[in-house]
Amino acid sequence: MAPPNLFMLFAPLEGWRHVEVTDRHTAIDYARVLKELADIHFAHAKTIVLMQDNLNIHSKASLYEAFPAAEASGWSSVSSGITRPSTAVGSTWQNPNSVSCPPNASTAAFPTSKISSTKSRAWEHQRNAHHTKADWQFTTKTARVKLKHLYPSI
Repeated sequence: MAPPNLFMLFAPLEGWRHVEVTDRHTAIDYARVLKELADIHFAHAKTIVLMQDNLNIHSKASLYEAFPAAEASGWSSVSSGITRPSTAVGSTWQNPNSVSCPPNASTAAFPTSKISSTKSRAWEHQRNAHHTKADWQFTTKTARVKLKHLYPSI
């Protein structure tokens, strides 16, 4: 049996995070997590800026795979409220030190969805109770130097 998938949702300025445990990492799982993010966790937000890796399932097409067309196209919180800044393949924004997933987030520590849910909920509750923010190690100055080749020169 494959280890479970952990979707990590993190609002760094609020010190809020949520871990959604799924059996797989499919387009339908991704679409359901986005729907929960927009409809439950940030239902009153006008805009959600979503930073994510560049997997093929991380697209609006996943909404059409998961939901009826009328719901997917009319779902304003996703179709117009979530913005996805373009991210360079291979850039290091995805790995800030203190975003930290649940401790020991490995196949050995999370062999089943049930164990994953229990452990991740405890971790999530502790981090949210303290509004633990991100300790970004990658500064703007460092980014300008390391990622210079990705941006046009002025």
